[in-house]
Amino acid sequence: MDSLTTTIIERGDLAHLALFLWASGASALLVWSLREMAKVNRHFNDFVREIAALNRLFRKED
Repeated sequence: MDSLTTTIIERGDLAHLALFLWASGASALLVWSLREMAKVNRHFNDFVREIAALNRLFRKED
């Protein structure tokens, strides 16, 4: 990675390196946040399923 950075700096493409690093970081953050949202959605779905099961249980006893 050091030789790649040195080559980019020597060619004067420091702005491209900064843009690439920013885009990589933003993409990684997007992937992480989508995974977290999917995990939260699964937990919420499990919660709603359990509430529905409790409602069915209490409705049968009436």
